[in-house]
Amino acid sequence: MSDTRHLRPARPFGGGRVLLLLLTLLTLLAPAARAAGSGLDGFWKGQLKVPGGELEVVFRLVSLTNGAYFATLDVPKQRISRLPVAVTATGDSVRFEAEDVGSQFSGQLTADGKQVTGTWQQPGYSVPMTLTYSAPPISAAPKARLTPPYREEEVQYVNPAAELRFGGLLSVPPGQGPFPTVVLVPDQGVYDREGAVDNYPLLFILGDYLTRRGMAVLRFDARGAGVTGGQLATVSETVTDVQAALSYLRTRPEVDLSRLGVIGHGLGGNAALLAAAQPMPPSFVVALAAHGQSGARLTVEQQVNLLRSMGADDAQLAALTKREQAMVDVIQQTPNPGQARAIVANMLRQSNAGMDSLTARASASQLTTRRYRDYLAFNPLTGLENVKCPVLLLAGTADLSVNPDSNLPLLTKALKANRTVTSRKLPEVNHLLQGPASTWTVVNGAQRPTFSPEAQEIIRSWVMEGNISGKP
Repeated sequence: MSDTRHLRPARPFGGGRVLLLLLTLLTLLAPAARAAGSGLDGFWKGQLKVPGGELEVVFRLVSLTNGAYFATLDVPKQRISRLPVAVTATGDSVRFEAEDVGSQFSGQLTADGKQVTGTWQQPGYSVPMTLTYSAPPISAAPKARLTPPYREEEVQYVNPAAELRFGGLLSVPPGQGPFPTVVLVPDQGVYDREGAVDNYPLLFILGDYLTRRGMAVLRFDARGAGVTGGQLATVSETVTDVQAALSYLRTRPEVDLSRLGVIGHGLGGNAALLAAAQPMPPSFVVALAAHGQSGARLTVEQQVNLLRSMGADDAQLAALTKREQAMVDVIQQTPNPGQARAIVANMLRQSNAGMDSLTARASASQLTTRRYRDYLAFNPLTGLENVKCPVLLLAGTADLSVNPDSNLPLLTKALKANRTVTSRKLPEVNHLLQGPASTWTVVNGAQRPTFSPEAQEIIRSWVMEGNISGKP
């Protein structure tokens, strides 16, 4: 995201994480209506009425230097977090669009800038909802961090295929080396080297864990994030970014070239697998919550999984599946962009009675971009027969974005010629590799989600103790 753009899993195709998990999520916040300079930064919280009760939804907005916003959606009761959201603001009207979840909230900002009153819509369902503003936590003191027991180095390298310079951080264990080394690849989206949303830096947590246990780790700023230029990458573009990172690491004396691998999350996991199918592959790949289905199929499944978790019955799910599949078919089979936008806008208004024509057109524009079409057409299985290095596939049973039961078997089958593939499902682990709350750390008396300890140890032991020499 991931799981938006509409509201996609960190990915415009994620992976983060995907057509309409919550489709056009939110028409939210108007900068002009708030005090000059204050923007919309902060948390916007509301109670979403669903069959059988209510769900708290939390949108977080962070202003970017170009005047736009980075926004995400959390639904804590459903253990959904970090779903990317596209923000559109016109006057006092606002919209959050969530590509991954086929839904939309359109509203009006109140005069005091503290609330947005409007309507949440998703195919076959529409309900009033009010979002209330909460200021982001502010600390005047610089972030404190204990010096880690390893060396960290700011690095830069070039991807010649994209003519882009990447920035990143290389962490190296104490000692002479060379060390087993991994590149960490984020899910699809504008993620910096921390891979962080809110207070959960997925890549930092994993990288720190592995470096403390004898592994060198490169975490890089994805395109458009941190010190790296460019715009959001497609999966095929991310593959070249992974190759560039590997090429750079091969020049470092600290790196054990026979144990140089890639660990990717979501669509980053798919990029890692596809990089292993290219010349000069990594020695091993760990794919976390990677996609096994095409973008078109996964988009519909994500929508169904999300609505099922919110209490929709079988008849509603069947109707939703039919509508979403029809929309995906139109997007894929109508090559003329203008014609596709007009048809999709009409379909959105037909399935969402309260959607105005402006919102429908804006949503249709997002759903018919070249990048989104590329995502729908993306087949994560193509080329996997050429992957010869050891592969570890991990997925969580609580993942609503990339269901392991419908994705892991497809990946495993596509890799059947490779005798060094290990596939594991992790109980109660979600798309962000967060385990159940009982495993979370407690900070200042409050629990904070963290990377599943079981997943961390499986990755470490597989890399450090398993057969990752690249020889089946």
